[in-house]
Amino acid sequence: MAHYPPTDRSSPLPEDLDQLSQRIDQAAIKRQGHSTDLLALLRLLEKHHRDICETLFYDALPDNRQHLYAMLRDIEINGGWPYIQRMKLQALLANIPDLDLEATFSRSGPSLEEDKFPARDA
Repeated sequence: MAHYPPTDRSSPLPEDLDQLSQRIDQAAIKRQGHSTDLLALLRLLEKHHRDICETLFYDALPDNRQHLYAMLRDIEINGGWPYIQRMKLQALLANIPDLDLEATFSRSGPSLEEDKFPARDA
């Protein structure tokens, strides 16, 4: 199991972001071993990520070549585009020992042909 928080953060952060990062680490460690609490933290981080991207970040995107170059240079030096990856269902299910996928996801409902909306009366 990987240790948290990661110790290889290479680029120094401004003081306010460093404090925020430490608070996030503390919140995660406090919830260690509690999947639903950690899931709530991840959802909160994803929500903030999406909100910042769709508002403040898009409004601040470069509007000339010099600013675009500076931003691309920062991406090259400090890491790629920020992205919050969602766990794939298969990775989640891999952690459940003795899971019988056939029994869990058996087709007990109607087939695709049978599962249609009723025809409208003309």
